[in-house]
Amino acid sequence: MPAKKRYSLKTKEAKQVLSEASQRFKIDLDTLFGSKVNVDIVEFENVQIYTVNSKPIMFKTEGFLPLLHFTEYIQTAPKITVDMGAIPFVCKGANVMAPGIRHVEKEFSKGGLVIIIDEKHGKTLALGESMFNSTEVRNTKSGPVIKTLHYVSDKYWNTAKLLNE
Repeated sequence: MPAKKRYSLKTKEAKQVLSEASQRFKIDLDTLFGSKVNVDIVEFENVQIYTVNSKPIMFKTEGFLPLLHFTEYIQTAPKITVDMGAIPFVCKGANVMAPGIRHVEKEFSKGGLVIIIDEKHGKTLALGESMFNSTEVRNTKSGPVIKTLHYVSDKYWNTAKLLNE
């Protein structure tokens, strides 16, 4: 699937995008990528992927969200480990339910981004937004606790995978 459009952001626009994304991701992208960066937007069918120095790192819906391919973010983000029974559901975009959670790593607030991983291999399955803070997630026994925003094999994951090839 070839890109329909690819264009670079001007320096001022790129700095604004990185600043906004840094706040949402709770990671300093300026420190990670340095002061001289090239931010491109690659457009496919109905997907826009933002690349930094040719590396696909995020997309934008209502706000910026990190791609599951953005390993530097995945390594530092809070994580929710789910049991093996939850995997097929999470990998189709279902929200994470409290009974499927095995472990909560790091602290986060309500609305914070979390990475969802499987308990057997520690593989990244999805990116979610917490409906509660980390303490409440640990103590909740029923119902949905993480809203899934991006998951393995969704349109953003597939598009970023093509850009990495």
